[in-house]
Amino acid sequence: MTVKVAVIYYSASGSVHALAEAVAEGAAATGADVRLRRVAELAPDSAIDENPQWRRHVDATASLAEAALDDLAWADAYAFGTPTRFGAPAAQLKQFLDQAGGLWREGALADKPVTAFTSAFNRHGGSEATLLSLGNVFYHWGALIVPPGFTDPAVYAAGGNPYGTSAVTGPSGAGPDEATLEAARYQGRRLAQTAIRLRAGAQSVDAALQDA
Repeated sequence: MTVKVAVIYYSASGSVHALAEAVAEGAAATGADVRLRRVAELAPDSAIDENPQWRRHVDATASLAEAALDDLAWADAYAFGTPTRFGAPAAQLKQFLDQAGGLWREGALADKPVTAFTSAFNRHGGSEATLLSLGNVFYHWGALIVPPGFTDPAVYAAGGNPYGTSAVTGPSGAGPDEATLEAARYQGRRLAQTAIRLRAGAQSVDAALQDA
């Protein structure tokens, strides 16, 4: 059974981009059809140019397709990624989510599994708060939040964040280590597997009702 997974993210210097690729890999490993999409950059070039790493990443990912509302309508499951900004999602991702009001009113976002991942400069830099803040959006949608929880050794090896994979970039700016990327792959697999189970269960219920 094939499900459709949209991995939608914002990344300034590349850490969340690396996590997004790993989440997409994990989802694809289940046979899911995956769309990897970056949201539009809102910062002016003058701000981006002040940070060479930010500029390099923007240029390197310019050819990657931008997220659109059609990606939300298309998908059976969602994974959202963002760096931590004062314990909240980055404005770029939030601006994209704020455009989804029409789909929300139509009920197109309800009952779909969703998960989230993030990165921060410091280990206690607000990662958990950011993921919990995104959860508030998903509650309004009526989506089904799928956290990694403590359900696999990969979660423990990556630092033990049950809310979602979180990378610690630190002063080196090296990006996520392999343990964190493996946790992200696991999170993507778990999301897709949950979507598959939900689809199979819904089909079973529909068949039972038709036979009744």
